[in-house]
Order: sequence, then C-alpha cells, then structure tokens
Amino acid sequence: MTSPEISPLYEDVTFHGPLSEVRAARLIRSLMPLDGAHVIDLGCGWAEFLLRVLEASPTATGTGVDRNATDIAHAQANADARGLADRLRLVAGDVAEWQPDELADVVIVNGASQVWGGDPLQHTENALTEARKLLKPGGRFLLGEGFWEREPTEAQLAVLPLPRDQYRSLAGLVDLAHEHGFRLLAAEQASLDEWDVFENAHGLAWERWLRANPDSEHAAEIRAKADRQRRWRLHGWRATMGLAYLTLQAP
Repeated sequence: MTSPEISPLYEDVTFHGPLSEVRAARLIRSLMPLDGAHVIDLGCGWAEFLLRVLEASPTATGTGVDRNATDIAHAQANADARGLADRLRLVAGDVAEWQPDELADVVIVNGASQVWGGDPLQHTENALTEARKLLKPGGRFLLGEGFWEREPTEAQLAVLPLPRDQYRSLAGLVDLAHEHGFRLLAAEQASLDEWDVFENAHGLAWERWLRANPDSEHAAEIRAKADRQRRWRLHGWRATMGLAYLTLQAP
C-alpha cells in the first residue's frame, strides 16, 4: 500500500466512468418501469448509478457487487445517508463467484464486462451471456461497453493496453447483443466532453498526491502510473475508443 494513501477516485467524480448527470437520468428512464423492480449492478464501484435508480423508483430494490471493499464501504455510507439502505444490499466480492438470491428485472454492467475474468476478447460476450442468466423474461439490461468510434492506427494500438479485437464498432456491438437474444431499446455513447471530464479527474488524485509527497519512496511509482494513464488516453483511445450505453431487453 502506498503511504500516505492516495484518495479514492470517487472524491473527484460522481460516476465511475464518462457519464454526465443528464445522460445518467436519461439512461435510468430507459430502464423504466421500475416499480417493484429488483436491480442488480455488477462491478458497481461506489454504486452511485444504482443509488440513483433506487431514488427514481421508491419501490425498487437493488444489489450491488464489486471487489473493491473501499468503494463498497463508500456506497454503503451514501446509501445510509440518503435513506436507501433498507432497499439495497451491497457485496464486496468477486462477481464471478457471486450467486444471486433472486432473478432481476434489471441488470447493469457499466464499463465492467471484465468482472467475469478470462480472455479479454471474450469479455463482452461473457457479460451478455451472464446477464441473460440473471434476468427475468423480458428484463432489461444496461450494458456500458467499449467500442471503436474509428479504426485505431497501429501507433495507437502500440500504446493501448488492449488488443484490437477486444472491441467492435457500435453496430457490431449491437449485432452481438442481438445474437445473444436481446433486443435493442436504446443506444447512445459517451461524448468527448464526458470522457475528458472523467479522465481529468481520474489523474487528479495521483497529481495531488505527487505535489504533496515529492520525496516519498513511492513517488516514482505513482508518477509512472500517472504517465502511463496519460499516454493511454492522449496517444491511444481519445476520440478513437468510445463507450456505448445500450439498453437491451431480454426475451
């Protein structure tokens, strides 16, 4: 562990991903009706989106699962403070090993298709396969997943920490969802502004820590992480890799 500890990402962003308040509200509307619904959010982080879903429908219940215990603790504190704890179960654990108590009306996997592990080339298909198992007939699935807005160059691929074939075009992503039995209800994508706001905040905790601890034995390590993230962003995925938000309906 780095000492002093680096502040968690949620101190600088609302959602764990490139997502604005306006888009979040629209995505929640795309999942309605939510009256009496049970909502499962896998790889939920600090569960802000799930909390917003519960606030939008006072009779809905939710389960959030994430392996980051710090994020889950923050989510629990927020749920307690906002009067949502009695409708929410939060689990700090591995999604691949977790078993639900009941099937869901809504499943959310937002920028977290990797939570089942395995070959990165299979992450998207894993999310589609596993989400369908968790859904009641006719349930809705909100999938936030990467796609190529434009074909990456060889120079970009040389920088990025992922293979070209991990992602598809937006049309290819939707086609894949249909191959898994889903029907598309809505599709949109994160804007460049949403990406920039998130990525700026993503690096802020590291830079803040470096300013405060220039002589730490961990400074070189933290500086290398920040520099690597900057290269991935500016020489790799910016304006090339998008994030799609698909609202899908199960059969």
